[in-house]
Amino acid sequence: MKGKRKNKRTRAVLLLLVVVIGILFIRSEWLGRTIYPIYYKEEIKRTAELYKIDPLLIASIIRVESNYKPEAVSPKGAIGIMQVMPDTAQWILKREKNFGTLTMDDIGREPEAGIRVGTWYIQELLRQFDGNLVVSLAAYNAGPGNVREWLKSKKWDGKEETVRDIPFGETRQYVQKVLYYYNKYKQVHKNL
Repeated sequence: MKGKRKNKRTRAVLLLLVVVIGILFIRSEWLGRTIYPIYYKEEIKRTAELYKIDPLLIASIIRVESNYKPEAVSPKGAIGIMQVMPDTAQWILKREKNFGTLTMDDIGREPEAGIRVGTWYIQELLRQFDGNLVVSLAAYNAGPGNVREWLKSKKWDGKEETVRDIPFGETRQYVQKVLYYYNKYKQVHKNL
């Protein structure tokens, strides 16, 4: 009899422990920040403020693009922490005079340079696509020309609910991942 009671107590304690850990796991901001970290916070905040973009959006793009690795280079040749294609980076550097002496090497090595160029580009895409975040994210990944064609030919209507209709699988997954991290970051990093 004593053995059965002890087993019941042990199971009850273990169950209670699992429930407490589960609650901490779900509700803990500390644990959330550990699972969904943001690096280069000051650079992101400074640049986001400059371009009037939510810093959590920039952090989400960085997480998906390079996982905060400033010297990342994609198989397709995209460079830097925000993985901007070299042709796009050159176009941005020529178009935006506020970048001064910023070079392609800077974008591919220095977090702040990559963050500035990528944030400027997402701001430009938001301008081009009338503030539509989902369409702008698709354009960041697939290029604005492709996205305009999809919208024009009605292959995709540009809505979040129809992301599954994006013709490029990579872009479809990219948009879904950025939106996922954006929502997670808004939950656990309320004070960025």
